Amino acid sequence: MKKNLTQQIFIGFMLGVLFGIVIGWLNIPIYFKEIIINLLEFGGNIFLKTIKMLVVPIVFFSLIKGVANLNNFNTLGRIGIKSVALYITTTFLAITSSLFFANLFQPGKNIDSNFETTNIKVSDPPSFFEILLNIIPNNPFESLVDGEMLQVIFFAILIGSALSISKRVETLKKFFNDFNDVVMKILSFVMIIAPLGIFCLIAKTFATQGLSSIIELLKYFILVITVLIFHAVLVYLTLIKFYGKLNLSNFFQGIKEALLFSFSTSSSSATIPITLQCMKNKFDIKENIASFTIPLGATINMDGTAIMQGIATVFIANLYGIDLFFSDYISIILTATLASIGTAGVPGVGIIMLGMVLNQVGLPLEGIAIVMGVDRFLDMLRTSINITGDAMVTIVINKSEKE
Repeated sequence: MKKNLTQQIFIGFMLGVLFGIVIGWLNIPIYFKEIIINLLEFGGNIFLKTIKMLVVPIVFFSLIKGVANLNNFNTLGRIGIKSVALYITTTFLAITSSLFFANLFQPGKNIDSNFETTNIKVSDPPSFFEILLNIIPNNPFESLVDGEMLQVIFFAILIGSALSISKRVETLKKFFNDFNDVVMKILSFVMIIAPLGIFCLIAKTFATQGLSSIIELLKYFILVITVLIFHAVLVYLTLIKFYGKLNLSNFFQGIKEALLFSFSTSSSSATIPITLQCMKNKFDIKENIASFTIPLGATINMDGTAIMQGIATVFIANLYGIDLFFSDYISIILTATLASIGTAGVPGVGIIMLGMVLNQVGLPLEGIAIVMGVDRFLDMLRTSINITGDAMVTIVINKSEKE
């Protein structure tokens, strides 16, 4: 991305924060405030929809292009195994550390639990074998239409693999290469409205949520933020610094557009095109690696969400005076890790995953309503952590392939 666009995105972000807070504080007529919020929501949704429109084409064509151009077909197997292993390991560490800190500080221990109940229906977490089966699409074209990212990745890898080992398909390879270039050019058009879109999204969030809801759950809120930062520093930055051999300031300078975008949209999936651009342009990552690890990470890397789940589960258990046993903590770790695989990287999905965890250990689902007041802000933060993890894994895999 051009430097001036980065500056414009940051300016749009900051102006959105200020405008949203002012609108929330001003004593203006309700109907007038609703008009402003509706306009902001409309502007933000236009930008989000145009980005989401490009997510599946970018993943599909860039992955086919990357796999089809592999010189050594065994490379794909290595990249896949290392990527999945890294993502699952970091998610396991995230949920474990969140439970450790939650038990250390015990959020919700001294808060009155007289809250209204709400009806929330939550499906059971998928089993390990269901997760594996769901990777294979019944109808690959339906998966493309529905945006089932794991299935899209699987289908794209099959096509790319067939092109890689087939002869006399240079024309078809050129088609996918050229189409990928066309889609990326469309993305550059869409990014022109990024500053305005991010302004609308952020302004609407602060205008509707305000700051008072954060204060009510301050201990829970601060603890989640602290553990998110702890996980990023201890796991991500350590690997980037000592294995990736990359200067940390250069790392954040390279992914700042993706971080700003993910924070504004709270969507790992919508950020895929931006993260791909950052990885390829700023870090010289091999295309076949970035095209695989970034969309895969947006689908299965939910470290930030796992941290929220662990702390929120202990928080809700304390609110209702329910003791959790060692077996419950094991269930939380396994459920959160498995549920993160294949969960859509869209805003608010963490709440649904939290419902799966609460259901697994027998905690009241009404507790979800308690943490929802501040979840929008935490969703923004944990999505940025997820994107940082995607970038870290991509850099580590790229480094390992060079060696």
